[in-house]
Amino acid sequence: MLTASLYIKLIAEIALMALLGQWVLGLLAGARKHQNFFYQALSAIGRPFVWLARQLSPRVVLDQHVPLVAFLLLAFVWLAVTLYRIQTCIQIGVELCR
Repeated sequence: MLTASLYIKLIAEIALMALLGQWVLGLLAGARKHQNFFYQALSAIGRPFVWLARQLSPRVVLDQHVPLVAFLLLAFVWLAVTLYRIQTCIQIGVELCR
């Protein structure tokens, strides 16, 4: 179970960094952000998570806010898995968690 939680945490971290990088690059590139190769690459990484957030969120949420919803959902998943791993490691012993 620790291995599965490790993979879930890793996927969440990669997606979080991609969404954060896309946001920062969008601020720096401005209106021409969709022509930027790196913005498109980060968008491709985060697209499945944004799609999932769109499916989970109500229609009242504007499309421009869905990446923020995806980021917050991923942050919640990351936090939950981290707390689970800490709790499990305390129960079985820190030496077995390495």
